[in-house]
Amino acid sequence: MDAMSLLEPFSLHPSFSHRTWGRRDLRPWYPESDLDGEKHKEPIGEAWLTGPQAIARDGIYEGQPLQTVAEKSSFQLLGRLAHEKEFPLLIKLLFPDEKLSVQVHPNDEQAHKLGLGRGKTECWYVLEAQPGATVACGLKDGVTLELLRAAIADGTAETLLNQIPVTAGDMVFVDAGTVHAIGPGVTILETQQTSDTTYRLYDYGRPRELHVEQGLAVSRVATRAGKVAAKPTVVDNCHGKRLIEEQYFTVDSFQLKPGDNLTLENTGEKPFVITAIRGDAQVDVAGHSRCQLPASSSVIVPAEVATVTVRARTAVEIVRATP
Repeated sequence: MDAMSLLEPFSLHPSFSHRTWGRRDLRPWYPESDLDGEKHKEPIGEAWLTGPQAIARDGIYEGQPLQTVAEKSSFQLLGRLAHEKEFPLLIKLLFPDEKLSVQVHPNDEQAHKLGLGRGKTECWYVLEAQPGATVACGLKDGVTLELLRAAIADGTAETLLNQIPVTAGDMVFVDAGTVHAIGPGVTILETQQTSDTTYRLYDYGRPRELHVEQGLAVSRVATRAGKVAAKPTVVDNCHGKRLIEEQYFTVDSFQLKPGDNLTLENTGEKPFVITAIRGDAQVDVAGHSRCQLPASSSVIVPAEVATVTVRARTAVEIVRATP
């Protein structure tokens, strides 16, 4: 690639991860054809919309993983985050039909000491929720790590967690060190630091490996995890919602009607991600380049791109995540 040429926005193919707690039918989020014959094999728990192994759907790096783009065009893609040599945000769709394990993630300092790169702070944007759906975030008042250890041993760990009812539109912040779990009956758009380090503390008797000592070592009794109230924001005369603004990510949401345009400016010399929810769009750069943004997929806007215009092909919710 010519070092002086513009690295234009590019879309990514979603990749699907099988999970014991996942879902066999991902409609309406993905038509069966998108699953490439996987629908009836094993339940699918996650669709990774970004991530180091995510494959570019178009652009000059078409067919290559996002990590290759980060390594070969670090400054153009990452701007003032070029020193990280990796795209900093991992965006996923989660499809739990059963309870996820009770788990915890390390923070940056702990991860560095363990040779794991960055930590894992995340947030959950609830796209749909059945009546009575809950997520678990943090330990109840008075619960110590020793009490948690004993509860893991006797099979009652779940009873020590704060259970939070959720409905569609909720945003939940989960900082590193928070003991947490996601219940069934929800679909969640997760934005997190790019890390796959998870310590499983308790798994309801399922035959999967636990990481009790590693997990307790990075767990905190008190964290800031919980629901976050959205704030109004206006971009290009479009009224949207700032769902969350934290150290590692800012997430905004905009509802567009068919034919609507939304111009997004990049003022921070950092990349961002645009995700289409329940609809299709395309992303244009200065009228001379465009890439498609199908439903339940993401487009990467490199740091060096000053302005993009999202053009709604159908009614669509656009979610922008910025590191």
